[in-house]
Order: sequence, then C-alpha cells, then structure tokens
Amino acid sequence: MIQSVQRAVAILRELAGGGRRLGVTELAERLGVAKPTVHAMLRTLEAEGLVVQDRESSRYALGPGLVLLGNAYLDGHELRTRSLTWADQLAVQTGEAVWVGVLAGDHVLIVHHAFRPEGAVQILEVGASIPWNTCALGKAIVAFEAEAVEAGLLGGELAVLTGASVTSPERLAEQLAAVRQRGYAVEDQESALGEAAIAAPVVDRSGQIAGAVGVVGPVERLLAEGRLEEFAVAVRETARNLSRDLGAGRGLLRRAAG
Repeated sequence: MIQSVQRAVAILRELAGGGRRLGVTELAERLGVAKPTVHAMLRTLEAEGLVVQDRESSRYALGPGLVLLGNAYLDGHELRTRSLTWADQLAVQTGEAVWVGVLAGDHVLIVHHAFRPEGAVQILEVGASIPWNTCALGKAIVAFEAEAVEAGLLGGELAVLTGASVTSPERLAEQLAAVRQRGYAVEDQESALGEAAIAAPVVDRSGQIAGAVGVVGPVERLLAEGRLEEFAVAVRETARNLSRDLGAGRGLLRRAAG
C-alpha cells in the first residue's frame, strides 16, 4: 500500500461523508495526519480538480473532476450498459421504477435507474449509495456472494435508516438463506418509509455476481397480496435475461435463480 495515496483517498472520503466543507485543521484531526501534510495533499487534489476551496472560508469540498471520473466509470460499466434496455422494459412491464446496483464495500451503488413510466416528478438515483443490509439489491447480491464476503459484511457495521432496518446478523443470515432459496430479495421500508423493493441477482460470464436488478415503489403496491409474486417473476426473468447478455451459462443462471 502507498501511504500517500491512502491518505488522499481518506481526504476525499471525509469530504464526501461530512455533508459540509472542511478545513485543513479539521481534516488533519480526523485523519491523524500533520496539518502541513494535509495541506500539501489538498493543494495537489485541487490542482487536479478533485477538490475545490472556498475563498471566503478557506474550507474544502469535493471538486468537479470527480464527476468526470464517476461518469467515465458509469459509461464503461458493462452491467450498466447491458441493463439499459432490460431495465426500461421491466419498468414498462411493472409500471414501477427499476434500479440496477453493484456492491461497493458495504454499500450498493446505483448504476442505472429507469423511471416509472407514469407518475409524479421523479429524482434520478444514479450514483446513490445505500447500505447493503437496508435494500433488496444488497441482499440479492450478498446472498449469492462468496461465503467470506457474506461473513465479513454480517460481521461489520449494519446501518439503520428506518425503524424497519434489520441490524441483527442472525436475522439477516436467515433472510439471505431465504433469498438463495427463492432467487429474489424483498425490502419492506428498510431504507425509506413507505417504500419497498424486490430484486434478483445478475451473474456474469465468469460465474461471479455482477450486481442486481429490482423494482422500487410504494409498499402498498409492491407488497400487496397477490402482487409480490407477480413482481418477483418479472424481476427474476429480467435478471436472467441480463445475465445471459453478460455471458452467463445456464448452470450459473440456475445457481442464482435459487
């Protein structure tokens, strides 16, 4: 590991998670690094457009260069590229919004969002990061990940976003086992009150879990009696089609289908 790179990444993460601009002194205290070192790194990051400094307060925030890097990541992401048509078709079929996500540490990163065909103004969620244990996408992915990955996530910090968020490792392990059996995951107001989601895993040509696709919408529509299974069938079929597009073989598809 290169220490200077680690420290630069730590600075960016602090600025991303703070929700406000941070000064050199505060960053130095948070990182446990000398102020001159932090100042030099901020100057370098600023020169590259990765951070910007407010001239009045002298505090720093993330810069526009990160947007370019993020867009380049999304544009070159195979799952996102392959999912565009399938996600749109699923949105039309179900009448609900569709998210495609990948596991990034202990969060799920939304790489594609197909809007609900009809309804009120909707906010694009591409780039949103959601704790894995609070969303159907995360549970669909982790349920089919390697045992070591699952164990590490269950043993790590489990986020709380609503009163329905599950933070018991034992209960989550039971939920993941159920996901493996039926081939899809369900979220019931665990990341946002009033919202539910149903998601299924997507497999790539190497047999690895590439991510997950799912529908997101009001709990009274998605989890209504008789509708949940209907949505689940549509989501699983979309996940299978997307997996085929990524080169997954039939045996791999059966594994992810539960």
